[in-house]
Amino acid sequence: MSKIRVRFAPSPTGALHIGGVRTALYNYLFAKKNGGTFILRIEDTDQVRYVPKAEDYIVEALNWCGISPDESPQKTGPFGPYRQSERKHIYWEYAQKLLDSGKAYMAFDTPEELENKRLEEKENGNPNFKYDANTRRFMRNSLSLSPDETKNLLENGAPYTIRLKIPENEIISFTDLIRHDVSFDSNELDDKVIMKADGMPTYHLANVVDDRLMEISHVIRGEEWLSSTAHHVLLYRAFGWEDAMPQFAHLPLILKPTGKGKLSKRDGDKLGIPVFPLSWKGESPDDSFSGFREFGFDPDAVLNFLALLGWNPGTEQEVFSLEQLIEAFSIEKISKSGARFDYNKALWFNQQYIIASSDQKLAKAIRPVIEKNGHQPPENYLEGICKLLKERVNLYPDFWTSGYYFFEDVKEYDMKTIQKKWMPERIDLFFQLQHVIKQQHPFSAENIESSVKTFINEKNLKFGDVLPILRIALSGTLKGPDLFGMIALMGADKTCKRLEKAFYLFQSAS
Repeated sequence: MSKIRVRFAPSPTGALHIGGVRTALYNYLFAKKNGGTFILRIEDTDQVRYVPKAEDYIVEALNWCGISPDESPQKTGPFGPYRQSERKHIYWEYAQKLLDSGKAYMAFDTPEELENKRLEEKENGNPNFKYDANTRRFMRNSLSLSPDETKNLLENGAPYTIRLKIPENEIISFTDLIRHDVSFDSNELDDKVIMKADGMPTYHLANVVDDRLMEISHVIRGEEWLSSTAHHVLLYRAFGWEDAMPQFAHLPLILKPTGKGKLSKRDGDKLGIPVFPLSWKGESPDDSFSGFREFGFDPDAVLNFLALLGWNPGTEQEVFSLEQLIEAFSIEKISKSGARFDYNKALWFNQQYIIASSDQKLAKAIRPVIEKNGHQPPENYLEGICKLLKERVNLYPDFWTSGYYFFEDVKEYDMKTIQKKWMPERIDLFFQLQHVIKQQHPFSAENIESSVKTFINEKNLKFGDVLPILRIALSGTLKGPDLFGMIALMGADKTCKRLEKAFYLFQSAS
């Protein structure tokens, strides 16, 4: 196999959708599996929709996910520049070659003339006007005009686009690594604009020229580009590059959680789930979105989740490290059919990664969450909380919502359970138990558990009479981690003060 070189080529027109991250991931996995090179190319030829901060967002998202490119605008290599806006002179050179060979032509039609032609065609029963072999002879272009008319327009500075001349009555075929044999009838294709009137190339010309010059071996991209590939194959032919054409692989769509329709950026707002890797602050609230990072996901869990949205390793294994994904990945195991975006499955993956993480790693990950809520605990205390809660949470912010009581007084008690369990005549027993807890040395979960259970047995009580009350007194709820581990972590002073406050509250409410 020749040198593997793949590219992820997003347009910086806004936040990078999670589907784009999956495309980048598959390119990355394929490159690393085959000892190849993963390239980030910024396709910023659409200056109308260009958003200045979008490129920074794309780079930050890839870095956060741990799939940084080998070559990019930030990490230049021998095939740069890696922004298409900086390669403008190159595209003009190749567009001129197509004009010279008769594979392309200049079109002088104004936007108004094109719109009038569309309306005319619609009135004649053709709602889908396309600029092709049948209609180009009625339009204003260098094929329909005389050489003198064309020369006169150019000398007078008339704006023009360059269109690819699609041949008639041809079947354009290529092999897709996922969809196998694909064919298009040239009569169904339009004469795509390849150079715009503003002097910038369209995606079709720029990506073909860049893929050739950057020696791209495989084009792995979304299904939405499948219909454009016929034009790209024709461009490779027109340049005489057909023998060096990259192999294509068009990825399946990521579907809405219902399984119906493509997942859109608006689905995140509608469903209250992230569909972007990082949060994005746009010009308006409608163009601002939350991201997986800000929701509290581990980036490795996100990659694991995305990898299995359309790719199946062929085994029962679900949890993969990035290294394992690289080892197991193959394009042949990518599905043709769309993959449903199951957010609950994403949460499950994140939970698995949290459980498997060290307490030290988790403490570093959740510290920003805790500090945002006004607390700066010592590292060992935070690690202890992570150890107690890691099997009970799905996301990093859950460590706060599920364990705020490790930092602050209880905000609300489960009084419904207290009303069932609390017996006013036992208050002295509970204060005796509080004293027993305070006297433990060392103040360890094992010592506390042994002493509390001995006390319960000596007083002829039942565990169900005591332990739920202790738990609610300390955390406000019956839900939570190991009671004795919680007491040991909080320490004797905090535990006893909180018990005392709660016992008086329970007594007054009874």
